[in-house]
Amino acid sequence: MVERFDRRYAAGSAAPRAEAAVVDEGLRAYMLRIYNYMTAGVLLTGITALLVFRVPALQELFYNIVMTPSGPAIAGMTGLGWIVTFAPLVFVMVMSFGINRLSSGSAQMLFWSFSAVMGLSLSSILFAYTGTSVARTFFVTAAAFGALSLYGYTTKRDLSAFGKFLFMGLIGILIAMVVNIFVASSMMDFIVSILGVLIFAGLTAYDTQRLKNLYYTVAGNGEAMAKASIMGALSLYLDFINMFLFLLRFMGASRN
Repeated sequence: MVERFDRRYAAGSAAPRAEAAVVDEGLRAYMLRIYNYMTAGVLLTGITALLVFRVPALQELFYNIVMTPSGPAIAGMTGLGWIVTFAPLVFVMVMSFGINRLSSGSAQMLFWSFSAVMGLSLSSILFAYTGTSVARTFFVTAAAFGALSLYGYTTKRDLSAFGKFLFMGLIGILIAMVVNIFVASSMMDFIVSILGVLIFAGLTAYDTQRLKNLYYTVAGNGEAMAKASIMGALSLYLDFINMFLFLLRFMGASRN
């Protein structure tokens, strides 16, 4: 009697364990796809920025270059340079608001195009900061991003309320940055830089948990999962790049 009960219990419990294993494997594959897209996007951005910095013909397309004792410097931007400065915002808006009308292939193409255009836009930092300080800041950002994303993936704490607070903080620093264009306060710039690092550090953990939870909504729908992977990569990409740029304000060594 006891043996029959044990066999029935073992048979009944095997199915949930097998189902959980399948879900875990699917979740790992889904998150790995997001990180692969995000990493490839960052790599494409870096290569594009380096090409503009290294190739004089490309420099002249986007910048008015003057030679200084420390190397080429930007004296101003061309019309095309201004276009690529604001173009990434257009890509983000199209992908964010139009994802339901886009196929996964179109969304992926837009993501790669966005990453390349971001490289064109961010090439200016290579003229402003030394290569050593840019590389050092990149690796610090990568280490911090990895740790924060791991926390967001593993924590049992619900970060959704925390995400709302971070979003309000993000709106606040955007407004402060616009205001500081006119008042040019070094103290405000310092405060905004600190808050920027903290906000995008928090968003990295929040977005990782959000994307993990999203898996359970899109699992089983191939097209929805493909789109979710691309949009997830975009979110984490933006967290990484913005944290890097705010850290660069502290860690970057000027070429001049």
